[in-house]
Amino acid sequence: MSRRGLAAVSSVLDQAAASATNILVLVLAARLSSASGFAAFSMVYVAFSVLLGLNMAYVGQTVVLEKGERLATVCRSSVLFTAAASAAAGLVPAAVGLAVPGDAGWAFLALGLVLPAVLVQDGLRYCFSALRVPERALAADALRLACVAGALALQPYGASAGRLVLVWGLSALPALGLGLWLLRPFVRGVRADLRPYLRRGHLGRRFVVEFAVGNGSSQLAVLGLGVFAAPLAVGALRGASTLFGPLNVLFNSANAFGPPVVGRASGKRGVVRLTALTGGVLAVLGAGWAAVLYALPNRLGRELLGDTWASASALLPATGAQYAVMGLGTCALLTLRVLRPKATLSLQVVYSLLSVGLLLGGYAVWGVAGAAWGLALGSAAKAAAGWLRVGRLKVPAEAAAAA
Repeated sequence: MSRRGLAAVSSVLDQAAASATNILVLVLAARLSSASGFAAFSMVYVAFSVLLGLNMAYVGQTVVLEKGERLATVCRSSVLFTAAASAAAGLVPAAVGLAVPGDAGWAFLALGLVLPAVLVQDGLRYCFSALRVPERALAADALRLACVAGALALQPYGASAGRLVLVWGLSALPALGLGLWLLRPFVRGVRADLRPYLRRGHLGRRFVVEFAVGNGSSQLAVLGLGVFAAPLAVGALRGASTLFGPLNVLFNSANAFGPPVVGRASGKRGVVRLTALTGGVLAVLGAGWAAVLYALPNRLGRELLGDTWASASALLPATGAQYAVMGLGTCALLTLRVLRPKATLSLQVVYSLLSVGLLLGGYAVWGVAGAAWGLALGSAAKAAAGWLRVGRLKVPAEAAAAA
């Protein structure tokens, strides 16, 4: 296998390992907890997911765009900035933990303590990607997966959410140590420069806006259900989406590796033909996976999610519909990113906020099932609007040829 082929395979496997870790954490937490305990854990994990996405947008996506002689400096700087920023950000969940009573409070406090280790370990993936050594990221993330699986598997049934969060966070330390050791040869002798991250024109600010409206808004809306409505709703929604984790790997891979592949197509027609075909395949896979899960016997479902299976399985039709149309929407946004990159931000803003409104409105009218169907309807609206914009897009001849 060529060096380029090995790098591509390592990148896909690393994304799969990182996604598998997130899926496994939720599955094991669901099996170890009561329904109410998993609801508390899910609230904390949703908050972590938002912080993780913000770090990925502000730091990670800017790192992978760097090239040339400054790359070593950028990698060292990104690690130090993530460590400092995550330590500061950890004060927020820690303060929430001190203010919120009960198991949820202890869980938020634990998140504040372990946040720097978890975010720095995850951020190393982008350094290795920019340095074109994704196999090193794969080694660290594979160790992370093994450590978190072993650590959580040793916990007793009924363990508190705070204990599970603490164990999950501390299990990142071996992978963090390995990742820093593997990065050291590339950054030895260079000095960090944190000033670019503090400047007004930092590119990460645009990426944060796209993340905030595209992903963070719905995550915060789900978290809001647990704070202002019913915490069990968070556990049910999170449990249902966890079952679709393999599809998230495919969607993330399409976003990460799609543009270079799609960009080789001939003109707008070639790009649209390729992305529409890919979107159709992802939609069929989403519907098929939903059908498999819906037909799963309750005994196997409880093996996966424990007490949360009963509430999560009731949402499978809605969540399956959401993931089916998400496949189409992902490829619509991929098409726009290749043909007209600036066309995606307004689309993300309008339809992500619409999804949040539909989620909250659905919950108000029809409870947790209504919230799930609201998310599905919002995803369908975003996909339809994305493809409509693709159809109306006028691409100059030279741009089409370049694409």
